[in-house]
Amino acid sequence: MRNLDITTLRSFVAVADSGGVTRAAGFLHLTQSAVSMQLKRLEEMLDLPLLDRSGRTIALTASGEQLLVYARRMVALNDELISRLTHQAFEGEIKLGVPHDVVYPAIPQVLKQFHSIYPRVKIQLEASYTRTLKDQFAKGECAVIVTTETGVDQGGEVLGAKPLVWVGAPGGTAWRQRPLPLAFCRYCVFRAQIGVALDAAGIDWEMTVDTESDRTIEAAVSADLAVHAMIEGTQPPYLEVIDHGGALPALPIQQINLYGASEGGGEVHNTLLDLLRRAFSGTEVQRIRAV
Repeated sequence: MRNLDITTLRSFVAVADSGGVTRAAGFLHLTQSAVSMQLKRLEEMLDLPLLDRSGRTIALTASGEQLLVYARRMVALNDELISRLTHQAFEGEIKLGVPHDVVYPAIPQVLKQFHSIYPRVKIQLEASYTRTLKDQFAKGECAVIVTTETGVDQGGEVLGAKPLVWVGAPGGTAWRQRPLPLAFCRYCVFRAQIGVALDAAGIDWEMTVDTESDRTIEAAVSADLAVHAMIEGTQPPYLEVIDHGGALPALPIQQINLYGASEGGGEVHNTLLDLLRRAFSGTEVQRIRAV
């Protein structure tokens, strides 16, 4: 297997662009003999004539013209990679806030893709409640946040929408009990909506588990001690959507919103926004910017 050397290709491109070895050597800060030697090695490795030296000026052969197209691309890609990995403009930290219930499965993929593009930029992930995240964003403590809401505030961007669904233990029966046992976190934005929906349906309910811990909620629900509501598709494998056949009320649609898009955010910031948009795309509503 033969491997092309980027330094040699850079010399070849410089000779082609400047029209001569002497000028190319000055541009590359190399001696004329060093550049000539690199070109000779390149021709010997490919076993092809790349330069036509019969005239007063150096011209490219047909093979040289073909190589030049690839050489420009390889040198440019090399320089782009080095810049991404070492340039100080691509260093630093971005704090991203995301509600607990939509971290999976989208956010791990966003973090993985972002790290592959900007390995020297750290994303500090803050998983919390929408209400808390919006307070942090307003104070400048988070640069970008994703939220789950029934509407969207000024400056927010709707990425999509999904319904809330009832979830319980696999094969569980807690959803048949009356009053209906519920398990919710104290600051969950869904909590008030659930109560309104049950009251409108005439279903008695009680808050069996009232906590600040999502783990506690999941433990109680998976033990079939209560039911919960989550955005469709975000339930963990040890919980399942309840097939209640209409015994429980339909729940409202939740919007997945993005805050943090602004003019002049910079390449790194905008890349993160685009990755989040792609991660949450394909839902029921098109992305719009609230004004």
